[in-house]
Amino acid sequence: MPRNPTEQQRNFFQEVHEVVRLVPAGRVTTYGAIAHYLGARHGARMVGWAMMAAHTATEYVPAHRVINRNGLLTGKHHFATPTAMQEALEAEGVTVLEDQVRDFKTRFWDPATELE
Repeated sequence: MPRNPTEQQRNFFQEVHEVVRLVPAGRVTTYGAIAHYLGARHGARMVGWAMMAAHTATEYVPAHRVINRNGLLTGKHHFATPTAMQEALEAEGVTVLEDQVRDFKTRFWDPATELE
């Protein structure tokens, strides 16, 4: 995460958090899908930074629902425990096997199609 995020980066983080709050329980989205939806086609890494800052948001952000484009739980190390992300997904009915969402294609929630 940038050490001293600019105001523009802070606003982007807020926009990311707003989108993530719309992801329904039991569904997942990707860093890249969120970036694309927000008009930052190559901004997946910045979305990742926003997810790392999700705990600082004033309103809850279900960051466990954001995974990489291959369905992997690449953000799991930023949760309280190494298994917290998987446990949160499984509590919503998502099957995770070896850090990967089992039925990724059917669970995938694309903001570009779901919010338009």
